[in-house]
Amino acid sequence: MRAGLDTGQCQGMTRVAAAVRGLWPDHNPLRRASDRAEAGIITGLAVAFLVGAPLIALAVWHLTVSTAFTTTIAERAGWRPVPARLLADAPQSDGYVVAAPVRWQAPGEPVRTGRISVPAGTRAGTTLTVWTGRAGQLAQTPMSPFQAAFQADVTAAMAVPGWGMLLLGAGVLSRRLLDARRLAAWDADWQATDRRGSAGASPGP
Repeated sequence: MRAGLDTGQCQGMTRVAAAVRGLWPDHNPLRRASDRAEAGIITGLAVAFLVGAPLIALAVWHLTVSTAFTTTIAERAGWRPVPARLLADAPQSDGYVVAAPVRWQAPGEPVRTGRISVPAGTRAGTTLTVWTGRAGQLAQTPMSPFQAAFQADVTAAMAVPGWGMLLLGAGVLSRRLLDARRLAAWDADWQATDRRGSAGASPGP
């Protein structure tokens, strides 16, 4: 069993090594220009992914964090959280949140009412927290710094496979163009061979 496993592993490694040698750029005079170009493209795409992936992830992370509207930014803009009381039972729903009426009063401002999203089934009289603008009007709830960082982490993680798919698409397109060039070269070689064969054929009796 061990010998069979070692043999299988050796065969697999041999196939991988052969594939690498076939793509590795060298000065072999028998290698076609399209083969050398393909090897260069594969090497360039691999380097682009290894170098670009961490840089893109870092750039996307910083961009997402810097553009997120967090509680810190909201407080600097004069927004503030205030308590609000739910005026009616939130209806039951298959969704996680529903719209329900609430009443709130920001410091130094009149009492206001409006509708906000609350968990389905929340009972009337429940105290919730809403964010208000400078004049006490209802405002969008900003993200916490932790939520902003988590969103940036997810976005950066998604950017890496996106970068890989972009490079993969470029590799597939390059391969198709090289294959078309190879086919054209093969057709030209066959036509040249046919012409030489016709010219060298001996005449009939």
